[in-house]
Amino acid sequence: MSNATLKIFLAFGDPKRLRTAELSNWTGKAVAGPRSEFEEILNREESLCAGVYFLSGTDPETNKSTIYIGEAECIRDRIKSHLSKDFWNNVTFFTTKDENLTKAHIRYIEGRLIEIANSADRSVIINSQSSGAKLPESDREDMEVFLEKMQQILPVLGVEAFVQTASKATSESDNELLTCKIKHVVGSGYLTPYGIVVLSGSEAVLEERSSAKKWPSVMSQRNRLIDDGGLLKQDDKYVFIKDTEFSSPSAAAAVIHGGSANGLTAWVNADGKSLKSLQNV
Repeated sequence: MSNATLKIFLAFGDPKRLRTAELSNWTGKAVAGPRSEFEEILNREESLCAGVYFLSGTDPETNKSTIYIGEAECIRDRIKSHLSKDFWNNVTFFTTKDENLTKAHIRYIEGRLIEIANSADRSVIINSQSSGAKLPESDREDMEVFLEKMQQILPVLGVEAFVQTASKATSESDNELLTCKIKHVVGSGYLTPYGIVVLSGSEAVLEERSSAKKWPSVMSQRNRLIDDGGLLKQDDKYVFIKDTEFSSPSAAAAVIHGGSANGLTAWVNADGKSLKSLQNV
């Protein structure tokens, strides 16, 4: 992505409350806020325009991030129809200051966003289907630029469903490869701005350690990976079947070790230096 200057306006001075976001030299505009300020958000003039919206939250049963991706010719009217759904606690929507988005444009953007979110695999997408829309080549290119700008703004507003995990090729060329070992298993990974990625083919112990009983929350992600097939049993160990991102080195090490672990000492580089010593340089 290209460099950008982002302007955020905090309507009440609080970064978690109603806010707007714009990029320099771009006609798009984002509005975001918590569900508790639903009325204030929809009373804004921007909500009367056509655009794309996101309803995000956390599934109380699985603790997984959830998101609904929608489009509407009038944002205000469409979002009101979702008030009966309780999975979301934040709303974000995008419109244009020149009101130049057509129905075909926003349907195309919605379809592409669902594709991108499915590829990123960071959130459970409530609406997994989209009719999308076919556009002339010039319009399609314009909308791809619009999508790129949206993806620059969304993580800043707390919506990370579209952030792609860095590829293995990128990790090998741009990031130092780290390893995490215990007993007969070895995990490999690299740091990212969002935490650490454990690479496909990495291993984890089969049996949990006694410390896991004292820290059940530490093991919740490990159990979810096993249940979802992200960790596959092979002989006397588990194996990661795809690149998996964790929020911290300690969270990743806990899954590999089968119990609580200090990621700053568990992960080392090719020279045997721990993350702790590397970060203290």
